[in-house]
Amino acid sequence: MKVKMHRLFEVLLDSTAADPEAVVGFSLAASPRLGDFLDDLDPAMSLDWNNRDFRGLPELRTHVLRQAGLEEVCDLRDVLVTAGAAEANYLVLRQLLEPGDEIVVETPGWPQAPVLAAAQGARVVPVARVEEDGWALPLDWLAAAVTERTKLIFLTNPNNPTGRMLGRAELEEIVRIADGVGAWLLIDEVYAGLEWEGPRAPSVAGMYARGITTGSVSKALGLQGLRTGWLICRDAGLVQDAVILRENSSEIMNVMGEAIAEIALRPDRYRAGLARARAEGRANLRRMDDWVRGETRLGWIPPEAGLIGLGRLGDGIDGDALARRLLDPPYRTFLLPGSAYGLPGHIRLGVGGGAEANLMQGLERLSEALRDWPE
Repeated sequence: MKVKMHRLFEVLLDSTAADPEAVVGFSLAASPRLGDFLDDLDPAMSLDWNNRDFRGLPELRTHVLRQAGLEEVCDLRDVLVTAGAAEANYLVLRQLLEPGDEIVVETPGWPQAPVLAAAQGARVVPVARVEEDGWALPLDWLAAAVTERTKLIFLTNPNNPTGRMLGRAELEEIVRIADGVGAWLLIDEVYAGLEWEGPRAPSVAGMYARGITTGSVSKALGLQGLRTGWLICRDAGLVQDAVILRENSSEIMNVMGEAIAEIALRPDRYRAGLARARAEGRANLRRMDDWVRGETRLGWIPPEAGLIGLGRLGDGIDGDALARRLLDPPYRTFLLPGSAYGLPGHIRLGVGGGAEANLMQGLERLSEALRDWPE
């Protein structure tokens, strides 16, 4: 079946020609510049593939395991470097799911999984996170949704887009639920490392034989343009299946992306980059929270981790209409409506992007638009 466009991508496509002056809802840390890496790049490096391993540079995969806390549990053969976490998720979804299989997903959540699963003829079973419960994942509902027909459970941690965290005890229970029916469990960790309350959660690839961890350098390090991510799984067959599919699609990794990501994930560079992103994110999150508290027609639950959360609009305000109005003069501000996640009464609020996002200017313009909205 044809892959259909999900609402999030539709909004992004429609907004690219608008040239906004401010962004409210930027989802990744401020991006470094190429010049930040030039001293560590070898000018004689071949622009052919790495000529060493189809799974990606061994040094890069070593860093991936280290930052995920899996160096004592997983082997380099358990890591495949991919074109972002999106390709990692795609490779798993495409190779695991067949018509008639069931996949359990969270809502709100990253829409890639239900879109691809539906295109493959799988049955999508949603489990709703509820705002009144702080966007917590209801584990009793999850257990009820999982059956003998469940092939895969797909989650994000921290949750994208609410920023709610799953802790160790919750992850252990989810593993127990998955193992009870022999299901695979994929947890997308693109926001790992940006925890505002408590430690980083353990990666499921180290907790469960059918556990799959995906991640990238895009969000916490602001390196989205490298298109460099990974999947980690101790099941050799699943990793090999992913290699085979990638050979028939993107084939090999972007050598420049691998090289720069390897530099960015070197322990000293990674700690510095993550510290910078955490400091900027925490400061902007305080500003955002103070601003929301001053708005009478908007509320939210601040994210426990990551750079985005969902703002709840007052009665009578439609997120899509508000987003369209904000793109036009005099506001010239971009935000993502909650319809991208099936919640039209919400908007996505983000604290990333650095100075170029003009966050405070965007919030002032959003305040004006909310004040001007008819009662």
